[in-house]
Amino acid sequence: MSDTVEGGHHFDTKKLTAMGVLVSLGIVFGDIGTSPLYVMKAIMNAREASASLPFDEYIEGALSCIIWTLTLQTTLKYVIIALRADNKGEGGILSLYSLVKRLKKRYLYLIAIIGAATLVADSIITPSLTVMSAVEGLKIFSPNTPVVGITLVILAIVFFVQQFGTASIGKLFGPVMVLWFLVLGIFGGIHIFDHVEILKAFNPYYAYNLIIHSPSAIIIMGAVFLCTTGAEALYSDLGHCGKKNIRMSWIFVKTMLILNYLGQGAWLLDNPNSVAEGINPMFGIMPEWAVLPGVVLATFAAIIASQSVITGSFTMFSEAMSVTFWPNQQIDYPSGIKGQMYIPRINWGLMVLCFIVVLYFQESEAMEAAYGLTITITMLMTTILLFIWLSRSRVNKIFAIGFIVLYLTIELGFFYANVIKFFDGGWLTVVLGGFIAVCMYAWYNGRRIKSKFIKFVKLDKYVPIIKDLKLDETIPKYATNLAFLSRAKRDDEIESKIIYSILRKQPKRADHYFILNIINQEDPFTFKYTVDEIMPGTIYRINFLLGFKIDRRINDYFDQVLADMMEEGSIPYRSSHPSLRSYNIPPDLKYVIIDNTYINDTLLTVKEKLTLNIYNFVKYIGSDDFKAWGVSPHNVVVESAPLLDPQVVTKKIKQVDFRHYRS
Repeated sequence: MSDTVEGGHHFDTKKLTAMGVLVSLGIVFGDIGTSPLYVMKAIMNAREASASLPFDEYIEGALSCIIWTLTLQTTLKYVIIALRADNKGEGGILSLYSLVKRLKKRYLYLIAIIGAATLVADSIITPSLTVMSAVEGLKIFSPNTPVVGITLVILAIVFFVQQFGTASIGKLFGPVMVLWFLVLGIFGGIHIFDHVEILKAFNPYYAYNLIIHSPSAIIIMGAVFLCTTGAEALYSDLGHCGKKNIRMSWIFVKTMLILNYLGQGAWLLDNPNSVAEGINPMFGIMPEWAVLPGVVLATFAAIIASQSVITGSFTMFSEAMSVTFWPNQQIDYPSGIKGQMYIPRINWGLMVLCFIVVLYFQESEAMEAAYGLTITITMLMTTILLFIWLSRSRVNKIFAIGFIVLYLTIELGFFYANVIKFFDGGWLTVVLGGFIAVCMYAWYNGRRIKSKFIKFVKLDKYVPIIKDLKLDETIPKYATNLAFLSRAKRDDEIESKIIYSILRKQPKRADHYFILNIINQEDPFTFKYTVDEIMPGTIYRINFLLGFKIDRRINDYFDQVLADMMEEGSIPYRSSHPSLRSYNIPPDLKYVIIDNTYINDTLLTVKEKLTLNIYNFVKYIGSDDFKAWGVSPHNVVVESAPLLDPQVVTKKIKQVDFRHYRS
């Protein structure tokens, strides 16, 4: 097996390149790049309770809030600071968790679970909102446009094509988003000259003035927050593009976004009632001839943003599997590129949830109330983990304390601004995020509960028995090569259930026994294996050293290991059966996957029983082990084994003479 990762990038993510910048524009900034479709509209809808504030001061204050939110929240926190917290080039809240989990603090996994779950919940509403906001632009031409139906069709197509890979159409993402950002900047910049005084928004005083003097400032800040919701996705996509490319492209993106927001603000000064009349300021700033092409381009941008969010969810769940927050699931790589993964059950689950969101809210304005609440929770969790990372890095402690004080203040304020929208739709994303968090918690702790009852034994103790078993021809040969999947952490130990399967369940005579073990690595792209010969020519332990970005296709990897061992002469390359050996037929291989059956649940507390019930439900959501690990079902035997607590002393039943009772 090579150290080289299959597929890989077409450019060096550690270097600043034109291709890297173009790819960054295509896959990193889709979410934050489509925010002009709904931010100013949401801010105008929030003005109703702030009518006492002069309209020009309201617009200038709102724009100032946007500019400084993009500066403090996106630029400073994520682009400058968070991108430095990379795990061998990978970013995102679970990569950040991998950097700090060595501190062995129990609460860290809870922070990571909450952050990851709420990020997924936000990923459900993002495609729905962005696509619907773009499609609503058609109402300018036809007020009776079936927005919901068109949105559902577009979303169905987006989710359907995931299974075929997006490598070919992905090449268009960069150029399309470059055009989109240029359109944002050009049409916005033109309208700035209508009211040059709008440039006063760069002065943070106007943001302060709005927050202090507006009676509904907290509602306004909930709308302002929508301009930075894509910042967390920016951090998660670090591994796809590299920090240098993201930082350089962000300069262009931020410039175009601010020009567009300023242009929308200047246009609103002349058209204060436009939003109430159903006109989106994003399309209002365009000349009449450009509106239809603008809607089409906005729809493409929304599709790209949705695509980025969906693939980001696949990445997040694959990382969650590696840190034991989620059950193993089948992962496909339809494009043959490492960053292009596809998880069937996650894909269709997200599609169904997006449909529910669209059908429930019916219009983007109602959806805006639900948007932003869960992502503020994700940002809060990221802030806490970043503070811990800064504290253990070579960073001045005063800077670390200043960082957490500043961003807890900002993000708790945004959280309060969004939590008041809970009953207006925010409850939906909280329920979705809470459901995912409970599943992750139950899976993580369910495995810990099971591990308390799993008995490990010294493998050396059973080597003589297995040696005699191999030579006992009265027992039919079960397989030439027999492989078991193990999670034992000590090299000299093995689960008792494997010994139970070999010796007691059904004596399994084989020429070679392989104990396969996956050892998760901090480096996301570690791709190696080791071989430990326990009994010469008979028992081998194979350790697969895999990073969290490497899929768990054990069948393929083990085939390579066997090929290497055959080439080295460690094991025969031909079948042990004379009739097959003469034709150079390779030896047969069989996998045995063993699940534990609980036989004494009286040992569990009420909390443990509840956790394991949810654990079993989550296990049903996941794939079968042989599918998740890429093992072909034709040569897999799935068994069950008793799960015993060695500390339990069973009361011995007494034998009596049955004839005594008959009389």
